[in-house]
Amino acid sequence: MSEGKIVVGVDIGTSKVVSVIAKVDEYINILGVSEVPSGGVKKGQIVHIEDAVASINSSLEAAERMAGYSASHIIASINGSHIESQNSRGVVAVARPEGEISDSDLSRVIDAARAVSLPSSREIIHVLPRSYFVDGQEGIKDPTGMTGIRLEVDTHIISANSVSIRNMERAFSEVGVDMDAVVFSGYASSLSALSDTEKELGVVLVDLGAGTTSITIYVEGAASYSSVIPIGARHITNDLAIGLRISLESAEKIKLHFSNPNKKLKPDEEEPVERFSDEIDLSPLNLAEELKKVSKKTLVDGIIRPRLNELFTMVGIELKKSGFAGQTPAGLVLTGGGARTVGATEAAKRMLAMPVRVGLPNNLKGIIDEVQEPSFSTVIGLIKYGANIDIPSNLPFGISLPAIPNLRFDSKIISKIVSFFKSFLP
Repeated sequence: MSEGKIVVGVDIGTSKVVSVIAKVDEYINILGVSEVPSGGVKKGQIVHIEDAVASINSSLEAAERMAGYSASHIIASINGSHIESQNSRGVVAVARPEGEISDSDLSRVIDAARAVSLPSSREIIHVLPRSYFVDGQEGIKDPTGMTGIRLEVDTHIISANSVSIRNMERAFSEVGVDMDAVVFSGYASSLSALSDTEKELGVVLVDLGAGTTSITIYVEGAASYSSVIPIGARHITNDLAIGLRISLESAEKIKLHFSNPNKKLKPDEEEPVERFSDEIDLSPLNLAEELKKVSKKTLVDGIIRPRLNELFTMVGIELKKSGFAGQTPAGLVLTGGGARTVGATEAAKRMLAMPVRVGLPNNLKGIIDEVQEPSFSTVIGLIKYGANIDIPSNLPFGISLPAIPNLRFDSKIISKIVSFFKSFLP
């Protein structure tokens, strides 16, 4: 495994924890994948550390066994209604006005844009450059090497609740791995499910999870608005359970039976709603309530469709709030586990009056049968994100670990050494 970088992504969702280990070169080569039901997570946030640790541990160990690789560093996703975004501009003078704009100038101008007023309870997780300006010339994607005096940048800043980040760090430290980066799940999904053309034209990505729906809007090739709606596909399950007077487990079985046809859909193909007769036979599901038949009209028109209409109405409100509603001609890309819900694409088209397609992770090879589903968009996006960042190995007192090829340090041992040194500090 000397070629390519190995990245481990862990997506902590409301309904499941997904771990993927992949080697990244031109493609994302999937080495190990695992999906387990999540515990201690509600609406995308960790609410019980011990349960969350058990789920993460179980998922990570299964992926490690499949890949034959022991993970010590991971990239994690973060979600929840506490995620907020804003756009900010930074301005600096170029260090050498007669010379070229260097990487240090780019770092300084992004730091200037980062200086926004935030409550102490919030933390910036992403500062994403949208566009650069050199001496007033706009629309520059990468000013490195250009000559100028004044450098400006428009950025998209995503912030999260500090407590949520600390809880995730605590959970991963108990599992025995280091969290190298935390990535907003909507942004991660956009990295794997959107094409460059869609981003350039302007597109809305909607990641429909179990407890939350993440929205990321791209305008002119750059992320420009991010938000989270605290409603997801599990609310449809709840409605089915109440409407049919059955347990949540049985309702979930019925929803999955409806939403996951045997045939695989292509990314651009819309799921047909009219594939069932008026009476749906539920006997193969062996439900505890012994419910054998149900009316399609009751199920789709009476329960599922109104909830989807409500959800996409809220997406429409977020679009208006963003101010980019008229700048997304590429339409809407629906991804996440809830994207397969029966009638979801139809409801999105009806409520938002724009083209809609189901987004799948792309550019994969290896064990791809399991991961070529909308529900894996976030974790594959984490892998792509992790492949493009360099994580320095920092120890106290400015000591750095030597870069010895094919040698990996056990993070548990490292953390114990760090704790030992810290015990001597005042």
